[in-house]
Amino acid sequence: MELKGKLADAFNDQITLELAASTVYRQLAIEMDVLSLPGVAGWFRAQAAEELVHAEKFITHMTDRGAHPAIGDISAPALRVSTVDGAFQASLDHEKKVSESIRDLYRLAHNEGDIDSVPLLNWFIEEQVEEEATVGEILDRVKMINNDGNGLLRLDSELAARQV
Repeated sequence: MELKGKLADAFNDQITLELAASTVYRQLAIEMDVLSLPGVAGWFRAQAAEELVHAEKFITHMTDRGAHPAIGDISAPALRVSTVDGAFQASLDHEKKVSESIRDLYRLAHNEGDIDSVPLLNWFIEEQVEEEATVGEILDRVKMINNDGNGLLRLDSELAARQV
């Protein structure tokens, strides 16, 4: 079934949002580099790379279904954070925005009777639950540390273990 109309437009919007998410995460990595936390910065760089993979999944789905993917306008985020908890709060806020966008796509696919999009969207719904849980857990741990230097360095070391 060809992907077209409102759903194709919404998928293009999602591609743009995923690419914007990558930019948000890259900026958060820069902010953590400025704070001399290379492990946290690396975690955010890995997250930025993952968002590119997410955009690619939508692009592939569209081209496989005869649609024409198009990237919309992406502006650089005006994100400036000076704390680790500020960075992870910004991350969680952005993940919630992406999650709601995925839910909107799911609702639209059902309203349009486009069952071919459902497997992809189910994958993304599960992915977003995981993303929010992961970032939420890290944020909870950062709050427990309460800017303690030893705790931040330990967390930095743990997050450095994440592979791209």
